[in-house]
Amino acid sequence: QVLLAESGGGLVQAGGSLRLSCATSGTTSRLYAMGWFRQAPGKEREFVAGINWNNARTYYGDFMKGRFTISGDNAENTVYLQMNSLKPEDTAVYYCAADAPPVAGKYDSWGRGTQVTVSS
Repeated sequence: QVLLAESGGGLVQAGGSLRLSCATSGTTSRLYAMGWFRQAPGKEREFVAGINWNNARTYYGDFMKGRFTISGDNAENTVYLQMNSLKPEDTAVYYCAADAPPVAGKYDSWGRGTQVTVSS
């Protein structure tokens, strides 16, 4: 079982930055992909960013507009999310997710989330 643990959330003023981290345990298998999702109160969970370990390609939600950057270490199964120029509407619980073996193509392991609050 893949266990994911997020860290790095907190309270920041609008225009500020935060860096989220996600560490993996419970597996020595190479993951297919890792990503970040977020869910604000009263809203559906939305995709933030993802990285495919097979080809190192990165993917972002449309609202990113270049403000967020995903990176990570394939060998360590860790992923980071650098968030700049934060806005109050970025306030949400941010979840780390993994696309783990044996079946590729779906995020099937999730962390508990870390709260990000952006004040105006």
